[in-house]
Amino acid sequence: MARFPEAEARMLRRKICMKCNARLAWRAEKCRKCNYKGLRPKNIERKGV
Repeated sequence: MARFPEAEARMLRRKICMKCNARLAWRAEKCRKCNYKGLRPKNIERKGV
């Protein structure tokens, strides 16, 4: 099912902490839970395509 571009951006533009796997805002520079600075962007590639 196709989603609106705004909804896609809201769900997929996230950062993930590589230490505790917390989901963070795109503009985050460090984790709010463990203060770790190793963040990665959420994988945007669709599964099952």
